[in-house]
Parts: sequence; structure tokens; C-alpha cells
Amino acid sequence: MDWLYTLSGFAVGAIVGLTGVGGGSLMTPLLVLLFGIHPATAVGTDLLYAALTKSGGSVVHGRKGHIDWKIVGLLASGSVPATALTIAVLSQLPKQSPEAVHVISISLGVALLLTACAIIFRKHILSYALAHDQSFVHRHLAPVTIAVGAILGVLVSISSVGAGALGVAALFFLYPRLPAVQIVGTDIAHAVPLTLVAGVGHWFLGNVDWSLLGALLLGSLPGIWVGSHISAKVPDRILRPILAGMLVLIGTKLIAS
Repeated sequence: MDWLYTLSGFAVGAIVGLTGVGGGSLMTPLLVLLFGIHPATAVGTDLLYAALTKSGGSVVHGRKGHIDWKIVGLLASGSVPATALTIAVLSQLPKQSPEAVHVISISLGVALLLTACAIIFRKHILSYALAHDQSFVHRHLAPVTIAVGAILGVLVSISSVGAGALGVAALFFLYPRLPAVQIVGTDIAHAVPLTLVAGVGHWFLGNVDWSLLGALLLGSLPGIWVGSHISAKVPDRILRPILAGMLVLIGTKLIAS
């Protein structure tokens, strides 16, 4: 079975390399729906997987000066406490209880639908933000950024989804004049402490499968490398709608189940 996990890791890594969309939106539902892994274990394992893979990306972006550390600090000041609080709430639910499974499945489904919307409407979000950059939200950027971080913290802690495409979409809206490469770098840098705190929290709850994590990493790292090298040859306008459609189908299935 380990080789199937490794192969899945490679496939997800290749898609991440091709599209730039976070692996959580693909990896967690794949583990739950295809391999029948308990949702809590899938979420916990994927969070540490994300923390490790995004750490490398954060180092690269940091060296190139693509990270706005002030924004990272604002996001983290909301997301880290919200993550800790969410883990504390989850610890009160028995891992195998129907209630815990239901909460995680519904949250995962909603997060996937939101991610699909962020993928499809990213350009529209940016255009709207540029046209309304003097709104109430943009006059109170610091507290709004902290609040966005808190929302991401709750969503990611429950579903492992949201630190990628949703985080980028939120930053495009809040900081429309920031270069796209800096938006991406800042989002990745913030995702590291967020997924690490959430992943360690799930580890303490007994929701991490270390052998599964190793198998996924073994496949995903070369997958990301392959995907990033062929991404220029595959039109983005084709890839993103297909990916968004997949996320809508998966998200709907998780909510309906």
C-alpha cells in the first residue's frame, strides 16, 4: 500500500507544481475518499506534510526577497491563537465519534468549494480590490488582516485546506498593489507556522500517521519538481478550470456524504 501513497504523493506534487494550488485541497480528500483513511488522521498528516514542503518554498522566497514579513506577522498573530483554540475544541470530541467525522468532512467540503471559487475568480477579486482600495477594509488593514488570519487558522486546523489558494485570494483582495510573487511568497511563509502549529496539535491528539507522511513526502517532492518544470508548457487557462471543477465535485460529495 505504501507505494500507492507514494504514487499519490507524486501525482499531487505534480499538480501543485503545475498550478501552484496547495496540496491540502487535493491530498486530504484523496486520502479520505480513495484510501478510506479516517478524516482526522488525513487532516493531521497532511498538515505536517504541508509544513515540511512549504518550509522549503519559504526559504527560497525569503532569499529572493519575496516575503512581506510584516503581513506574515499580522496573519500569524490571528491564525496561531485561532489554531490553538480550534485544536483545544477538537480535543473535546472523541476521535472516532460521528460528530468529529461530520465536522471535519463538512469543513473540508466547504473549504474545497471556497478554494474552487478562489481559483476561478482570482482575477475578478484583484480587479475589484484595485477599484475599491479606499474602502473601509483597506483603511483598517492591520485588524482585518489579523481577522483573516484567524479565519484561516480555524479552517486549516479543521480541514487542512485554506493556507494556499484561499490565503492568496485574501491577500490579493487586501493588498492588490503588492506584486503577485510577493503575495505568493508571503502566503507560503505564513502557511509554515500555521500548518506546523496545527499539525503538532493534531499529533498530540493522535491524528498523525508517520509512515503515511513519509510515503507521501517520498513521492511529492519529485512530483513538485516535475510539475514546476513542465508548467510553462501547459496553459494555465486550461489547468485551473479543470482543477476548480474537480474541487467542486469532491467538495459537494464530502458535504452530501
